[in-house]
Amino acid sequence: MSFVSGLAAEMPYDVPNYLVDVAVRATHVPLGAFRGINYTQNAYYKECFIDELAHAAEMDPYLYRRRLLRNSPKNLAVLDAAAKKADWDKPLPPGVFRGIALNEACSSYCAQVVELSVQEGRVRVHRVVSAIDCGHVVNPLSVEMQAQGAIVYALTAALYGEITIKDGATEQSNFDDYEMLRIADAPHVETVIVPSGGFWGGVGEPPVPPLAPALCNAIFAATGHRIRSLPLKNHDLSKPI
Repeated sequence: MSFVSGLAAEMPYDVPNYLVDVAVRATHVPLGAFRGINYTQNAYYKECFIDELAHAAEMDPYLYRRRLLRNSPKNLAVLDAAAKKADWDKPLPPGVFRGIALNEACSSYCAQVVELSVQEGRVRVHRVVSAIDCGHVVNPLSVEMQAQGAIVYALTAALYGEITIKDGATEQSNFDDYEMLRIADAPHVETVIVPSGGFWGGVGEPPVPPLAPALCNAIFAATGHRIRSLPLKNHDLSKPI
């Protein structure tokens, strides 16, 4: 499978017109591994754009996704599981908003709901519900622990993660100048395992990609801001639209 056809295969939504193209750029900056690999950026633009389509159609973003997943039962199953666990159909406390996203990665299917508030431009994530279908499950506790670690990793990247280059070198050298999510700011994470059997999927990386789009979709619900670049620390969410 070519790189382009691999990207095309990642589209779970039943849409009549869909084109994937790639422009490869050479860079002098060495690249390293990132948890979630190329699925992270693919899930971000796909799930944020689906949310924009739902908004344009004046539909609930969860129900809009359900309609387009009629031919993708495994994706639909984790989407429903995450929404049900998150009580999507029930109102949230005042000032709390939610977003939803899903993605297939490493042969597993994962959907997440993020609940957050925005106070004076600062984002506080209160809760993340993560539903995963990895086929067979040997140790449910391992799945839950991997999801927790992946979500903290992904939330750190979305909020703060940035490497900047100056005079041919990275400006960040250690955790004193590369901010990490602290325990006090970590959300409550709930994992829902939806094993459909018949295959063996990963659990360490699949919970990473849906986090950022679910987070930014929740920020749109809270503020009306569409976030088109990360990290969030570079955006002033206190400004009116």
